[in-house]
Amino acid sequence: MQNQTQIFGIRAIIEAVNSGETIDKVFLQKGLRGELYTELEQVLRKNSINTSYVPPEKLNRLTKKNHQGAVAQISPIDFYDLETLVLNVIESGKTPLFLLLDQLSDVRNFGAIIRTAECTGVDGIIIQKKGGAPVNGDTIKTSAGAVFKIPICKVDHIKDAVFYMQASGIKVIAATEKTDNLLYSVSFKQPCAIIMGSEGRGINPSTLKVVDEKAKLPLLGDIESLNVSVACGAFLYEAVRQRQ
Repeated sequence: MQNQTQIFGIRAIIEAVNSGETIDKVFLQKGLRGELYTELEQVLRKNSINTSYVPPEKLNRLTKKNHQGAVAQISPIDFYDLETLVLNVIESGKTPLFLLLDQLSDVRNFGAIIRTAECTGVDGIIIQKKGGAPVNGDTIKTSAGAVFKIPICKVDHIKDAVFYMQASGIKVIAATEKTDNLLYSVSFKQPCAIIMGSEGRGINPSTLKVVDEKAKLPLLGDIESLNVSVACGAFLYEAVRQRQ
């Protein structure tokens, strides 16, 4: 009951989750009731799987099969464990460079950022389990296949990753307009992690409070912000420039 990117049907999704399948997101039909449906909701909550409640028309667009009100998107990649990845990078002897994405919602921005991260030697990308863009076909296409070449980790909250980076001796730098610091005044030569915020609201305010440094790009025109993937590229290439 599965193609390369989907599982459909309530029982099939329960079994897939319980067997350890890497599921990126589940779409559930609004207003459904029943014992099996309730069991599915419990399994999804227990495993912290990103869930959206949608009208039946959305599910019918996702698949022509008998979905029973539930369609799961399977991730084409396996996610890395954050602690293991950070430890491996530190032990390799190189100067770590990580990228934290705080709930980006657009898969094309996500894919473009993954591509740039791979080109700039980023050691790993950390995303939140819920609220962000999925790793799907559009992500793969926009990343030009880079999604298979760079480690990606999922955490419960981006703030958890911030604290772990700091405890590991890695400076956390937030890309935000809520500062007077320009990007070019910040040092990227030591171990560091850059946080990029979501398209709409930027970095979560509670996360901004715990970062080590904040930096912004100079904007010389009338528009007050850059596309997040473009801004991310500017930050990563400044890190590359300083480390050359």
